[in-house]
Amino acid sequence: SIGMALLVLGPAFIAFKQQGMDPHAAGIATWQLGMAALVIMGVLKFVLSFFGEAVTRALPRAALLGSIAGIALVLMGLLPLLETLRSPLVGFTTLGLLLYVLIAKGKLPVRGPGVLLAFVFGTVLYYGLGLAGLGAPGFHVPEWVPPQVVLPLPTLGFLEGLPTAMTYLPLLLPFGLLMVVGGINVSESARAAGDDYRTRDILLVEAVATLVAGVCGGVAQTTPYIGQPAYKHMGARSGYTLLTGLFVGIGGMLGIISGLVQWLPLAVLAPIIVYVAIDITTQAFQATPRHHTGAMVFGFLPSVAYLLAIKAPGWIAPDQLPQLLTKLDGHGLPELAVIFTLGNGFIITSMLWISAVAAMVDGRLRRACGFLLVAALLTLFGLIHSVDPRGGIYLPWDLDGLARIISWQFAGAYVALALLLGLLSLQKQPVKPLGDGIDH
Repeated sequence: SIGMALLVLGPAFIAFKQQGMDPHAAGIATWQLGMAALVIMGVLKFVLSFFGEAVTRALPRAALLGSIAGIALVLMGLLPLLETLRSPLVGFTTLGLLLYVLIAKGKLPVRGPGVLLAFVFGTVLYYGLGLAGLGAPGFHVPEWVPPQVVLPLPTLGFLEGLPTAMTYLPLLLPFGLLMVVGGINVSESARAAGDDYRTRDILLVEAVATLVAGVCGGVAQTTPYIGQPAYKHMGARSGYTLLTGLFVGIGGMLGIISGLVQWLPLAVLAPIIVYVAIDITTQAFQATPRHHTGAMVFGFLPSVAYLLAIKAPGWIAPDQLPQLLTKLDGHGLPELAVIFTLGNGFIITSMLWISAVAAMVDGRLRRACGFLLVAALLTLFGLIHSVDPRGGIYLPWDLDGLARIISWQFAGAYVALALLLGLLSLQKQPVKPLGDGIDH
């Protein structure tokens, strides 16, 4: 959803205005583009959903859980932690109370759900300190927004956005693919937490929900949200999911949600996400064979690169970013270009890296070669390590200059390592077995 806003909808809106449209007309055209994009990705998800279980069987559990643990630790952990500490008195206190209740299993003097009590405490503290002039800079009491009924009626407006959406296919296809991969990983996380949902069914629900959203005017795709073990530890069950869906759905149609969310302090909400990130990462280590944990940690690194890539435009002046992406300093490829290239397609990269290293640990070097060669092939087409800073896909022979060099260097690295491992596999028992050698 963030990628859609930053790389598709935002640039499209600017482009429409540059074509002479007034802001309202440009907004309508962008909305239609967003709807069409969702329909396209919904169709892609529907087709790919039937391959989800095959992917689950082909990869070790470390790859499935490790890739989302990297997302959790880096994106769901660090970014919300930064938001938490922008109001340290409120945020850190609320986070500490959550950790006391959920990790230390501590008791509270008041009976009730620990998360709810921590949220209420944090909210009261936020407004109390703010009104007393002791809060973080920028505190203000939000204005009341009156409810407005807006029903999600189906529309064919997406048809008008299809021609423009087709020009964004190199970006839309990776977005859809990454969401499918994420759905596969979330299904495995739920399975590790004791809820054995069929992967195909989860992906089909995701696909249908995305299609319905696109037809009803949505511009942000849906996906299974990671954190199944954390929600279970917080006491959530099927009733929670049902009530959440009803509240958000009905509240959204009545305009209550848009008015309510501005009253909920981010410094109080963010600590909940930090806890979810901790729990997801913890589960990955607990549910993964011990001898695969090193491989899993290695798979966290592409997530770090993605974090730096999404933060870079906010830290670097727009006119300097292209220059830094192509600036050679005599010490290899441009550092910023490597960060973007490593971050693009980071979920799939992480899964392949973990799978390859786990196969090495198990002494299955030829299997590791297979994962590396798949990575090389995906690299050439930009499905991972895209040299397009936006993460788009392309045909390898369409690249030129530095972009071509980077792509072939990364792909060549995978091939070179695969050849080396292939030669090493000719030895008698090249790796001393550390575990049972069975993929979990």
